[in-house]
Amino acid sequence: MGAIMLILSAADVRRAAPMPAAIDAVASAFAQLSAGLAAVPLRVPIGQAQYDSHTFFMPALLAESGALGLKVVSVFPHNQECYDLPSIHALVMLFDAGTGVPLAAMDGTYLTALRTGASAGVATRVLARPDARVLAMFGAGAQAPYQVQAVCAVRPIERVVVVNRSRARAEQLLGTLHSLGIPADCTIADSARAALAEADVVCCATSAPTPLFDDADVRPGTHINGVGAYTPALAEVPPATIARAYVAVDQQAAAWAEAGDLIQARDAGALDAARVVEIGAIVAGLVPGRRDDAQITFFKSVGNAVQDVAVGQLALSEARRLGLGTEVALA
Repeated sequence: MGAIMLILSAADVRRAAPMPAAIDAVASAFAQLSAGLAAVPLRVPIGQAQYDSHTFFMPALLAESGALGLKVVSVFPHNQECYDLPSIHALVMLFDAGTGVPLAAMDGTYLTALRTGASAGVATRVLARPDARVLAMFGAGAQAPYQVQAVCAVRPIERVVVVNRSRARAEQLLGTLHSLGIPADCTIADSARAALAEADVVCCATSAPTPLFDDADVRPGTHINGVGAYTPALAEVPPATIARAYVAVDQQAAAWAEAGDLIQARDAGALDAARVVEIGAIVAGLVPGRRDDAQITFFKSVGNAVQDVAVGQLALSEARRLGLGTEVALA
């Protein structure tokens, strides 16, 4: 009998992988990554100058979980204006780790937003103060709702304040948060300083070329998640804040190749690379988490294929249980 592959839409993935379960899956993936139980080759980029585009091929194996897969994500920045299409598309494929048999292909665009949010959820769970009540969300783009959703899943957030250059986009985000059932009171901040004056947790999800706020405005005990600034030329968090923070990353090699916040802080003499830890090591109890209620903590993520494969494995398992998706015979 030939292999049967399951095809999952974004709606299927949304039903099969709720945020709390995705956070647990990503936590396990990070722990395996830091323990040397994951194989993650460098992603392979293919550029097309005529479209100003990049397509990335990102494989991963989680040995402990038995998850083997690949994400392909394409970025075509002119799609919207030229073809009325989204600029980013992604596909996640899973294979049987024991036989190589194809198991599933699923929408990776929603899954990417989900797993990126989940990474912030993992970091917030192990680094933020347990009594954190106020979240400041910098950015109102596609990633923002999932950052808020993840933080609210692991801390008793009562108030969310949004900081964004466009008030219209910020208002759209408030509507999305309401539709997601976020229980907190969600408002738009007058300024970054006003947001930080009350924030216990800060999420940054922008493509800012320079820091989004002043170090002097960051209160003691604040936890910061940074998931934007994915090239060395970008930075969301001031070097002075990084200098006084306990810094964790998703993976050392990727962070030092791509994370502008950290690279710029290191080059300015504000950060000793030797004191940066991996979030998976904190999850596994190999290194400590927050020292005390006054410590500032900073998690920087540039994304890793183990997140995609782990959440993909979760989605596949639950989709089978719930009877979701479309089966396709390959032979």
